Amino acid sequence: MDADIILNEVQGYVKDQLSGDSSGHDYWHIERVVNNAKKLLNSEKADGFKVLIAAWLHDVGDYKLHNGKDKTQEIVFPLLISLGCTTKFAEEIIQIIEEVSFKGGHNSPTTSIEAKIVQDADRLDAIGAIGIARAFAYGGSKGRVIFNPDEKPEEYLSSEAYQKNNSSTLMHFYEKLLKLKDLMNTDSAKEIAHERHRFMVIFLDQFQNEVSH
Repeated sequence: MDADIILNEVQGYVKDQLSGDSSGHDYWHIERVVNNAKKLLNSEKADGFKVLIAAWLHDVGDYKLHNGKDKTQEIVFPLLISLGCTTKFAEEIIQIIEEVSFKGGHNSPTTSIEAKIVQDADRLDAIGAIGIARAFAYGGSKGRVIFNPDEKPEEYLSSEAYQKNNSSTLMHFYEKLLKLKDLMNTDSAKEIAHERHRFMVIFLDQFQNEVSH
């Protein structure tokens, strides 16, 4: 396997597939996750090739982009095989991707440093200023209201319940985004997450001040 060629082909594939997305899972989100992963790799000992391939492909089969059905296996496996990757390598990439998703806090535990890095890289793009923008983009794409003063945060008992929820975008902060700082795996991600979390808290305080009666 020629790593550079495969990475270039994968990047091109992702750009073709996700450039038109308006839900916050577009190509630029993927590129930011890859760049986050590169930063984390400077501090963590891991297989950089696996990390970057998984980072590029982590959303192509995501259920949010396929009407509630996860298509990671059927998209990622044949793609990597067609690029000359081994079956073992393709299966390892799929496992990393499957361990990345939040799933209402019911995701599988990460089993490798590569999965930890990709998960952290993805979660960093879900918080801070960019996380705020992405949350409202996703909520709008799903027809969700911005804010409902009668709602209370929920704890979802399964990943299926989390995926089916239709709460307001603001509730998404309390049900997921504010939890991510304490769920980071690597020390380098924890350091970055601290400031991004603080910015979200400031935003939410201002939001609540503006909507309070």
